[in-house]
Amino acid sequence: MNRRDFAKLVLAAGTAGPIPFGITRAAGQTRGGVLNTVIQPEPPILVSALNQQAPTLTVCGKIYESLLTYDFDLTPKPGMAQSWERSPDGLTYTFKLFPGITFHDGSPMTSEDVVFSVTKALMEAHARARGTFSRLASAEAPDPLTVVFKLKEPFAPFLHAFDATTAPIISKALYENTDLRQNPNNARAIGTGPFKLKEWVKGSHIHLVRHEGYYRKGEPYLDEIYYRVIPDAASRAVALESGTIQLTQWNDVEAFDMPRLKALPNLDMTTKGYEFYAPHLWLEMNTRIAPMNDKRFRQAVLHAIDREALRKRVFFGLGKVATGPVSSKTRFYEPNVPKYEYAPAKAMALLDAMGLKPAADGKRVSLKYLVPPYGEMWQRVAEYVRQSLGKVGIDIVLEGIDVGGWAARCGNWEFEMSAPWTYQYGDPALGVARSYISSNIRKGILFSNTSGYSNPEVDRLFEAAAVAQDDATRQNLYSRVQKILVEDAAVAWLMELDFPTFTDKRIKDLVVTGSGVNDTFARAYRA
Repeated sequence: MNRRDFAKLVLAAGTAGPIPFGITRAAGQTRGGVLNTVIQPEPPILVSALNQQAPTLTVCGKIYESLLTYDFDLTPKPGMAQSWERSPDGLTYTFKLFPGITFHDGSPMTSEDVVFSVTKALMEAHARARGTFSRLASAEAPDPLTVVFKLKEPFAPFLHAFDATTAPIISKALYENTDLRQNPNNARAIGTGPFKLKEWVKGSHIHLVRHEGYYRKGEPYLDEIYYRVIPDAASRAVALESGTIQLTQWNDVEAFDMPRLKALPNLDMTTKGYEFYAPHLWLEMNTRIAPMNDKRFRQAVLHAIDREALRKRVFFGLGKVATGPVSSKTRFYEPNVPKYEYAPAKAMALLDAMGLKPAADGKRVSLKYLVPPYGEMWQRVAEYVRQSLGKVGIDIVLEGIDVGGWAARCGNWEFEMSAPWTYQYGDPALGVARSYISSNIRKGILFSNTSGYSNPEVDRLFEAAAVAQDDATRQNLYSRVQKILVEDAAVAWLMELDFPTFTDKRIKDLVVTGSGVNDTFARAYRA
């Protein structure tokens, strides 16, 4: 959609009036109003238990909930659980649920739904959750408001595994003994969150309305949320400037537009609200395919890319160059790892040592790069990588694809190179290990170890760090595993990403947790 088409859409909506644009609020009400925002690209499904792509998680954060949320410093806070306790031996966790929680179809949500979601649905369909909840010895529901988890052995970050993106709770009655991915209730997206799905017009918008049965008294304050599909970045910026939409998140706004939009008097900008995710961008190489199965090739790739120039030219100064698998924004980061400075001569020497000599046209090898379909920014990243690697004789052919196709091909290992960005979730045991441990090489599951990297010592260190109970021991183990991974160049780490969230100044309390725009928006209101 270009600027002219978007203007026509706004005009048509203004005359026909079926979809409200801008902020509306009934006079005299203490709550109410419509929030218009963007979702780009359009999610393939609205069930976060079955799909963990970024657009799905953003919308589904309003529809589904879990037991906990997390503050900006990642301290656990009540979600659907009003309290919790851990046994002295670190093996038993007991959660007490709030009373009166209902699904959007009116049925009660109980501890049985939690047990089913964690032990059945998520174990089948959620790569990251599987790694955590496979550690359970048992999960029990002694009464409708109590859940008891017993671990096989202590797992230090267990209390950080209950955000709505990792452990969304779905209805046992609707999903038990069904093919989860083919369940007809997927089209209804029935959760317990403050907003429920009213309508999804593919290619146009996702319309959420207040869940009147929400268990937190008085919440949510907003009546409705519209997530509008606006593929063109320029049109998104125009809509934000004009007040047609009141919120952009993640990479909705191009980095080069950020300074101009930040200066507008009607908008606020923050980079808060991404603490829980600490998004990490890397160039992933399928190590099942030569020459990417040779670590010298992967090391050459790292030397061939000027990552500081990438940060300045493509991300316009946002973010920080990544030095390894753990973000400097989260726990257990190790700065003293092997360094890959920008050095094309070193890259070419490594390629020569492998026997990858340049042909008459200067090309040593040709590889395909599957471009993530998340907007113009990622196309620019791909172009930058293509140009950088081309200078050392690595010919890159860019392949475009839609969101569902990208997920399917990456999950099924049908790629040579791509550039995913994944979340760290406050602890390496939750968000980092999954991308490198051999046990998580699982075909068909996106955001598992899709590169196929395997190292028994890495597996051992990650497991030991996950079950260690004191932070000093964990730091030692994670420091060791980071040094190995960086020496092996398991992937080519590019950026610790920062994203600007722009909001209309009349909308308050949108970003109130470390999950930011992926949180519920239950407290958001118009001032």
